[in-house]
Amino acid sequence: MLYMESATTIEQVRQSVAAARTAGKRIGFVPTMGALHAGHVSLIEAAIGRCGYVVVSIFVNPTQFGPGEDFDKYPRDLEADMSICKQAGVDLIFAPSASEMYQKENITWVSVDKLTLNLCGKFRPGHFRGVTTVCAKLFNIVQPDIAFFGQKDAQQALVIKRMVADLNMPLQIVVCPTVREPDGLAVSSRNKYLSAEERKDAVLLSAALAECEKLVAAGQRSCEALIEAMRKIISESSKAQIEYISIVDTETLADIDVIEGRALVALAVKIGSTRLIDNVIISYQPRSA
Repeated sequence: MLYMESATTIEQVRQSVAAARTAGKRIGFVPTMGALHAGHVSLIEAAIGRCGYVVVSIFVNPTQFGPGEDFDKYPRDLEADMSICKQAGVDLIFAPSASEMYQKENITWVSVDKLTLNLCGKFRPGHFRGVTTVCAKLFNIVQPDIAFFGQKDAQQALVIKRMVADLNMPLQIVVCPTVREPDGLAVSSRNKYLSAEERKDAVLLSAALAECEKLVAAGQRSCEALIEAMRKIISESSKAQIEYISIVDTETLADIDVIEGRALVALAVKIGSTRLIDNVIISYQPRSA
């Protein structure tokens, strides 16, 4: 029978991780907000494949939600999450309260400039400051050797990587591929919000990205033309409200006009009241003569 520890305090986590490290184990860490799904499980499996001791945090972080966002209704089911973690082979779950993570008024923040100005950062002011601050806190608490993130949150992963590099944090960030449903929809905790009709329309996001990949493979390099083609597909749904469709540099996240080499194609769309994000990395390879 699989054995898994659970902790609600920082001190408990530090003691358990210290014991694992003393035993010579490499520490893997998967930070989550719970409502675990196949994407999270893929991160856990990646961590288990590379580390001898795996910690998963479950914490709906209030500082990364803005006014009017879905903090209060964000799906929470700790019992189900713990069951998933146990079956996956996690060694320790850290499920702190907000008061444990933010014991006093928080007046120290970690901010990453430039990379947070475009894409989701443009539409969710303060979001990435909350993400980087809580990740910095979690990294200090768990002190992992490797932390695992998903490609679906491409901007978040790049921002966290840069924070770790700039602040000389002694850990490696591994970004794992996006996990998709059979029809192409990227798995997400927020998919639970979708009605049956909205769920059908949500697949238009991945369909638009697939069309972009197809057009680039056929030689289309104009970002304006590619974005228009994706916009046309998503607009097939009367429930879809496009927040952004962008094609950006994979390192700086700055908008580009022409595909040359690798690029990140990212979009955020509301289907009804549910905000969904998705992305792909594309690469233009000139045809040889």
